[in-house]
Amino acid sequence: KLLSYMPQNCEEKAPSTAYNHGGNEIRTQLENIVPDNSNQPYDMREVIDGVVDEDSFFEVHKNFAENIVVGFARLAGRSIGIVANQPAFLAGVLDVHSSQKAARFVRFCDAFSIPLLVFEDVPGFLPGTDQEWNAIITNGAKLLYAFSEATVPRITVITRKAYGGAYDVMNSKHIGADMNFAWPTAEIAVMGAKGAAEIIFKKEISGAADPELAWKEKEAEYAELFANPYRAAERGFIDEVIMPEETRVKLISAFKMLENKVKNLPRKKHGNIPL
Repeated sequence: KLLSYMPQNCEEKAPSTAYNHGGNEIRTQLENIVPDNSNQPYDMREVIDGVVDEDSFFEVHKNFAENIVVGFARLAGRSIGIVANQPAFLAGVLDVHSSQKAARFVRFCDAFSIPLLVFEDVPGFLPGTDQEWNAIITNGAKLLYAFSEATVPRITVITRKAYGGAYDVMNSKHIGADMNFAWPTAEIAVMGAKGAAEIIFKKEISGAADPELAWKEKEAEYAELFANPYRAAERGFIDEVIMPEETRVKLISAFKMLENKVKNLPRKKHGNIPL
C-alpha cells in the first residue's frame, strides 16, 4: 500500500488515480470538529479524514511521538504527504521526538516529489529541562530546515492555535510555504491570551485594585485583538480565511495551481542541516 503513494523515481510526479467526485466537494462534517473552548482537545485525524479522499489516509509511525500525525493520502486522486499536530495528545506541542518524526517525513516526501499538506494546531514547543537536555532547539531546527529546503508544493491549514516559534516552524509563509489557509477558529499570535496578558500588562495588573479582574479584562482584550486569523491575513501571512466545510475545495484548487511548481535552490554543494 505504501508504494502506491510513491512515484517510480524522484523525477516523476506523485502518482494519481482516477477520481470521480460526484460534483460535491463540500464536507459539512468539518464544521463542528474544533471545540468552542480553545483548551479542549479533539482528534486531528477527523479533520484529515474529512478532507482527503475517502479511506485514503495511510498513517505511518503511528505509535511514536503521538503529538504529531504523519502519513500519505490522496486528494482528488493525487498522492500527498500530510503532517498534522495532534491536539488530543500533549495538546499537539512540538517536542524532541515529534520534531524528529515530522522532519524525517518531510524530507522523505520532498525526496520523492510528493506534495505536502500541513494541518496546524500547535501551542508551542514543550518546555522543560528534559527537553533542553535532549536538544529541543537542534531537533526543532531540523523540522524548520526540512520545510525550508523542500521544493515540492507546500500548503498549510491552520485549524486553531498557531503560537510563537512553533507556528513559524510548521510550514508558515515565513519559511516559504506556497499557500496558507486558516479557519475562523485560528489563533495566530506570539502566545496564548492568558500568558500574554500576564507578561505584557504585568504592571497594570499588579497595580489594579482587583488584580484578578484586571487580568481577565486584559486577557479578553488581547484575545479580541490577536486570537483570530485576521491580523495575520492583513499582513499577508495567511492567503485566505476559509470555512471548514470549504477546505477540501480550496485545497484541490490550490494543489492544482501548484501542480507544475518549479523551485530551484541556490547552487551549492549541500545545505548544513542541524545534526
